[in-house]
Amino acid sequence: MHQTINELYLGYLAGNIDRADFEGSVYIHLMNNKEKTCLAHWKNDEYEDFISWFYPRLRKSIDSYRETGASFEAFMNKYLLISSREYQTRTATNAMTEYSAWSARIPEMYAREEPPVYAHKQAEDFLSLLIIDKMGKRNSKRILALVLKCYYYVSADFAERIAPKIGLKSGELLEMLDKIRKTREKKDDKIYRLKERIYCQYYRCIIYDKRLSVIKENSSAYNKLKLRRDKAKIRLEKMRNRMMNIRTEATNKQVADVIGIKKGTVDSSLHQLKLKWEEMAKKADLN
Repeated sequence: MHQTINELYLGYLAGNIDRADFEGSVYIHLMNNKEKTCLAHWKNDEYEDFISWFYPRLRKSIDSYRETGASFEAFMNKYLLISSREYQTRTATNAMTEYSAWSARIPEMYAREEPPVYAHKQAEDFLSLLIIDKMGKRNSKRILALVLKCYYYVSADFAERIAPKIGLKSGELLEMLDKIRKTREKKDDKIYRLKERIYCQYYRCIIYDKRLSVIKENSSAYNKLKLRRDKAKIRLEKMRNRMMNIRTEATNKQVADVIGIKKGTVDSSLHQLKLKWEEMAKKADLN
């Protein structure tokens, strides 16, 4: 015959059951007798998940019981009811968080992701045009300076394909890119950490919006949450502005040091590239 919770409790008080066995027996009883609890209307899988979540709180519930008229079983039912409300709130919040994050993931990637990495044929064709200087000669060093300047967006695949066009082996160009990345490592780590904080803040705002959508408007809880949401959005915009003002390109001095030429040469090369870019842009507009 299965013992009731009250019978188990009396056995525990009498010293016939030690604490660990008592807690385990109460847990098994709750798991196998859903219909005898205040949560009989719950689905079985939902109830089982809740009891597993509740188990670490079982010790606290036993210590909280005082014999003031209500039986231990009645007390446990009340404790289960209160705990079930906390469980449902947490479960709903987690589900809302997950839904909001996944719902926001794709549009956020489209709207806020970094510029595309230079790894396609259009970029190669573009650099092939820029490599010809105003005298009609190939000037591969100025393209090398540009690639190193924009190292942050240069993929390994693109570097391997563009290297022969600027008179280098792919390994040589990759080595130069590694050198400039090591030089810029602290700066890049700072940028990475700021990006992570921006992503977290963005999802926090999305979650606030989702939670506001299920709370009654103009209630105390709604107004408090709305205030937090508004502050979070202001902070997000400030973080994004900071990100926009951070330079991701290498300095001309860093580029010059990696190539082994004077900084003035890099300055001149990049200036000439800028002029040619403007010239190409004007021709494209006319066409």
